[in-house]
Amino acid sequence: MQTRSIGTLQVSVIGLGCNNFGKRLDQAATNAVVSAALDAGISFFDTANTYGSGNGESEAQLGIALSARRDEAVIGTKFGMPMADGRWGAKPAYLTEMVEDSLRRLKTDRIDLLQLHMPDPETPFAETLTQLHALMEAGKVLEIGCSNLTAEQLHEAAVSAPTGARFKSLQNQYSLLCRDPEADVLPACVELDMGFLPFYPLANGLLTGKVRNGVVPEGTRLKEMEVQADPFRAGHWLGAPMLERAERVLKVIDGSPWSPVEVAFAWLLANPTVRSVIAGASTPEQVRTNASTGSITLDAELLALLDVASSTDDNH
Repeated sequence: MQTRSIGTLQVSVIGLGCNNFGKRLDQAATNAVVSAALDAGISFFDTANTYGSGNGESEAQLGIALSARRDEAVIGTKFGMPMADGRWGAKPAYLTEMVEDSLRRLKTDRIDLLQLHMPDPETPFAETLTQLHALMEAGKVLEIGCSNLTAEQLHEAAVSAPTGARFKSLQNQYSLLCRDPEADVLPACVELDMGFLPFYPLANGLLTGKVRNGVVPEGTRLKEMEVQADPFRAGHWLGAPMLERAERVLKVIDGSPWSPVEVAFAWLLANPTVRSVIAGASTPEQVRTNASTGSITLDAELLALLDVASSTDDNH
């Protein structure tokens, strides 16, 4: 498995998203998925203190699963979103408390990559970054990153950062069906020497190849969303414009030697600013499939066809 850098860290180009741990997966299933990931060369594990049921369940299960192989892993976790007990934000006092809680759940003495999960409108970046710097000085955090920030906020944080405490990564949504970061966020990452970590690389399942011609099969997350009738999310992911673009992209992939998942991941990794593609998995088989995509290189012709097919321009 190839690796790329996030600050001083080296992370596998395919990472494991741990949002299923503590919610869809019990401890035994988590152990099997984590073991398969490590055996397949995946070293980057991305979790958050809200993953699971909102009380750190994912961190706790990941800590147990990694207990015998901690040094093989790079652990990224996040803070800032509301937990089930109501705590949230990026105030220094809460940040210190959160790190201690995460360290305990993860059964480790350091967090490799600690990420601000979302901006805290009540706390200036300077305050958060100063406290993060103190945690880094204490050896409890090795590198810091952020998520769900705009290009403007990235620059604001960079100006606010004390020496040695700059965000080294940004985790935002990015895929063949969500190319918004290309406008300003990805250029900001290049300018600020930050790595990019895309989430929803499969566009919530639209790029798995299971949804064809607008038909959403039973048993998929998208079908659950459709049944639950979440008007905002269902309208976005299952609206005609998104489904039509997904079908255009899948038709291009049909003419390649690769599967939709392989192409979706390899397309992201064709951009060197992308350091690791974070992909969730519920079984060891899914982990091994995801890991195998890390060595695929797409040719220029296929990249050009995908660029046209995934465009939001109506002229096709």
